[in-house]
Amino acid sequence: MIPGWMLGLTVPDIPALKEKRDYEGLTRALRHRDLKIQWKAAQALGELGKESVEYLTRALGNTWNREARLGMIEALGMIGDPRAIDPLIGQMGDRSNEIRWEAALALGEVGDPSTIPVLRKALEDDDKYVRYGAALSLQKLSWMPENESEKASLLVGMQEWEKIEGMGPDAVDAIKNALRDPDKNIRLQAVKTMGLLRKKEAIPFLYRAISDPDEEVRWEAVQAAPSCGLPMRYLPRALARRPRSRKNPFIAGFLNFMLPGMGYMYIGLWWGILIFQVDVYATLWTFTTTGELTSLEILFPIYLLLALHAWCMAKKMPDL
Repeated sequence: MIPGWMLGLTVPDIPALKEKRDYEGLTRALRHRDLKIQWKAAQALGELGKESVEYLTRALGNTWNREARLGMIEALGMIGDPRAIDPLIGQMGDRSNEIRWEAALALGEVGDPSTIPVLRKALEDDDKYVRYGAALSLQKLSWMPENESEKASLLVGMQEWEKIEGMGPDAVDAIKNALRDPDKNIRLQAVKTMGLLRKKEAIPFLYRAISDPDEEVRWEAVQAAPSCGLPMRYLPRALARRPRSRKNPFIAGFLNFMLPGMGYMYIGLWWGILIFQVDVYATLWTFTTTGELTSLEILFPIYLLLALHAWCMAKKMPDL
């Protein structure tokens, strides 16, 4: 029978588990609902030192629980044993950005120069947290960039954008990775920095940024592109490739015809729910007082007018 604390129902005795060197128990505690318990368990595993490395590396490859894996990676980083390098590198390809971030930080804690190529590659990750973790670890390993592109990659990872201004065209190759970041503020900063560099090498990336899902990023790219040499006449075609934000007028009309008020809700008008509620009561009243056929004759023209109105309102909405 599994103890209740292992299911997150009670509080595990971390000091007792540590004293008994109960690696399995401490590892299970990494999945506890209480974040403080997770931290204490990870710290205890780390303090147990090299004896727990073998168990942690084996458990890391046998569990899919993200919270537990984060704790294991954290503990391996605290221990700093070189035997953890390969398992940690294996986590750098995980789908979770939190796992990749924690693994990058842990590799820096291990302090082995052999991990530099992996961390250097992580500077090209799509996620700002992973890039930041890799940059911190590279600095901890006293890594020195060998060229302008590597220097720019490190600065992008540290988000020290102001230091990139004035660099050469090789910096563009480093900045382009930030244009894939899920955070629109990072993409916005990358576009601004490319505009300040004024290098023709940035043109392909700015052209794609004009079709970014975020309106602010698109507008900044439109302003930055000419400074890099992209003729203005090409910008409308790039903008035409953007995701459309306007709601479909036909869907708005159809919803308002079938469920009056829902068409308004679809295009973002909160008061559509009020119309929906009024329609429900009005429909019930007309059905009970006039009969089904008569009520349909009364309500059908109203539904048609509401459908046409929702269609017109959606049609007039901006498409940017």
